[in-house]
Amino acid sequence: MSITAARRTALIQEYATAANDTGSPEVQVAILSERISNLTEHLKTHAKDFHSRRGLLVLVGQRRSLLDYLKKKSLQRYQTLISRLGLRR
Repeated sequence: MSITAARRTALIQEYATAANDTGSPEVQVAILSERISNLTEHLKTHAKDFHSRRGLLVLVGQRRSLLDYLKKKSLQRYQTLISRLGLRR
């Protein structure tokens, strides 16, 4: 359900806005999206895992608030991020 360190590093390199960038909204949303997709796949096979379902809802809420922040700060960065991640909005 969690992502590996190698996958996290790859996501950071792909979505970083600067050389040592690990905390920009783009990177955070990319990591959260990866965790959300992994958790969604887990819940497809384990439908009664309600504790993980609650964790998924928390992650979706965190991603939503980060996306709202990014949309408020820079609409262009927001639009490119959701197109790169394939999120519907």
